Amino acid sequence: MLLAEPQPTPADWQFAIAGIPIRVSVWFWLGAALLGWGICRSFAQGDQRALLGYLILWAVAVLVSILVHEMGHALAYRWFGQESQIVIYHLGGLAIPNVWGRRASLRPIQRLVVSAAGPLAQLALAAVIVVVLRAGGYSVPFPIDAIGEPLGLYEGRRIESLQAFAFTMFMLSVNIFWPLLNLLPVPPLDGGQIVREGMLAMGVADAHKIAGLLGVAVGALVAYWGYTNGQPFLGIMFAMLAVSCWQGLSAGPRWR
Repeated sequence: MLLAEPQPTPADWQFAIAGIPIRVSVWFWLGAALLGWGICRSFAQGDQRALLGYLILWAVAVLVSILVHEMGHALAYRWFGQESQIVIYHLGGLAIPNVWGRRASLRPIQRLVVSAAGPLAQLALAAVIVVVLRAGGYSVPFPIDAIGEPLGLYEGRRIESLQAFAFTMFMLSVNIFWPLLNLLPVPPLDGGQIVREGMLAMGVADAHKIAGLLGVAVGALVAYWGYTNGQPFLGIMFAMLAVSCWQGLSAGPRWR
């Protein structure tokens, strides 16, 4: 299963924040390195020692970002009286209710809030980074020119340290692009769950089917865009999500 919890290993890193157990799978580091290899090589410019340093900065940025995302989910669960635990692994992260059956006891609107809390937490972190940099008079390495230029985010002093600049860019890129992708209406991404729970809250009987059908269409479109625009990982990921949605439609109940 694409988003299944990986099995624990003795090499996993385990700790807790605010009483919420967190496990970082040993495979997370490999996944992060593969994802960041290209951008870190561009910063290192052939220097292998520098490449290692940038990969470490990238992995830290990804770890912090995913942790913020999953803490958003976990704290939303707690708000509705349900404890959870967090697992971070090579494909991202999971906020897992301590008793899976209790998730079904939440009302659809509550499950919608839980799903939205993760990506919103990341976007809030990106906003804080931008505000802090602008307050300090620094230019912001904002990854979307169509937003950064009208807001004047590129004005100000450049961050002098190349490592600090890279880490800031990593943090902004991950905490803007990843939650926006996660909000696409493709189950089991948060956007797909938000669509499904929103329809359930409005009493739509075929909410699961409609969300799955929408997931097939959007997933296929994003996969095609990824393959044709030099983003093979994005293409593979959303192709797998589209297939997963199609399988869910085939195995689920008939339309009502």
